[in-house]
Order: sequence, then structure tokens, then C-alpha cells
Amino acid sequence: MSTRARILEVAARLVAESPNGDVSTRAVCEAAQVGAPALYRHFGDKEGLLSAVVDYGFDKYLETKRQRAPEDDPIEDLRKGWDSHVEFALDNPNLYRLMYSPAMRTPPAAALESHEILTRDLRRAAADGKLRLAPEAAAQVVMSANVGVALMLVARPSTFTDRDTSRRVRDAVHATVFTPDVAAEAEGGAGTRAATRTQLPAAAAQLNVLLGRSPESGLSTAEVALMTEWLRRLSTTSTTSTSSEGDV
Repeated sequence: MSTRARILEVAARLVAESPNGDVSTRAVCEAAQVGAPALYRHFGDKEGLLSAVVDYGFDKYLETKRQRAPEDDPIEDLRKGWDSHVEFALDNPNLYRLMYSPAMRTPPAAALESHEILTRDLRRAAADGKLRLAPEAAAQVVMSANVGVALMLVARPSTFTDRDTSRRVRDAVHATVFTPDVAAEAEGGAGTRAATRTQLPAAAAQLNVLLGRSPESGLSTAEVALMTEWLRRLSTTSTTSTSSEGDV
């Protein structure tokens, strides 16, 4: 085992065993039986070491996402993705808190990859006409809520004792980003009037994704850029304007 791998393995173990998820570089060096210069040579500083620990620990979780075959229904992938994210946090509370700590000035690569995987699945939903927001905007909404719930469950377990909280928040957030017919199907109800109000933003998000996938659209580069901007605006602003209209 290389010196770097040994330091990383020891640091990950100490983080998992720590009461608060924090470790000192001195403790890591002593446990790994290396000098401080070796640690700093491989990781730069403590933040670099902790960022590498997050990537090391999160890699196994992401590996299952990288290798999985997509479901026919991207909505099902998104539901499972939310649940597996929370499950990982509950199984690895110290690592998860570290991953989203504000003290980490540079986001770990694992966090960025997780966000991209989410955005990819949302693009699939948009291509099927099931998304009422642009995929990038929807990803920010979903990830913010997913991380928020997971952090509360691991950081405040005495307060957030109901594991169903995650499912309830998931369904509420998904009702915001998916078209009403998707939400209605999940709830076994109907949302005809709401579906009508969100047809335009959903269609705009769908067309924007399809336009990006088509190398021969017949439009010039400037026209594609302009069309993309128009579609982005329609997919991100129409829902707000329509939802503010009162029902009659």
C-alpha cells in the first residue's frame, strides 16, 4: 500500500470513529506512522486531506450510481436517487457532515459528481416532457432539499426522529419540479388544471434538452444560442407567473 493510500485509509477511519467527525493531522500522522511532511506533500493541508477523505468514502456510493442501468422511467431513478442519498448519510454521518461542511472552501469532487448525476437524470425527465423547470434549476432545488433533509437527520437525530420525513419532503419537492400529471400519478389523483398551467414550461424544458442533443438542428450557432436562452427563460419563469394566477 502506498503512503498516500495508507494516510487516506487511516484518516477515513479516524473521521468515522470521531465523536464530531473532526481529526487532527497529528493524530492521522501518528496512526499512519508517517511524518507531517509526507502528509502535506500528498494532500497540501488539512482541508486537502479531508476533501480526499470525503471522495474516498463517497466513491463506493457513487460507484453504484455510475454503473447502474437507467430505469425506463427517469422519475423512478430520481426517487431512488433521493432515498439512496439519505441512506448513505445515515450510514456515514461524520463523512456526510464533513462533505457539506461550510468549512470546506473547495467542494469535494464527489459532491460535484453527485450533482451532475442528478442533473443528468433530470435532463432525461425533461426530454420526456415530465419536468416543469430547466434541469439545471431543478437540480438546485432537489439537491438543496435532499442535502437539507439528510443533514437534519444526521445532525439532529433527537429532533428528527421520523424517517418518513425524508419521503414527505421528497414528494413535496418532486411535486414542485415535475409536471402535475407525474405528481398526480404518484398520489393516485388528478391535476388537470395544474397540468394545463405548466404545459408551456414543461414543453420549453423538453425542447431545450432535445435541441442540445441534436447536432443538426438547421439553426446557426447564434440562432441556437438565442433559442436556448428563450427556452431557458420560458422553463424557469413561466411556472412562477402561472402559479401566481388565482383560480376562478
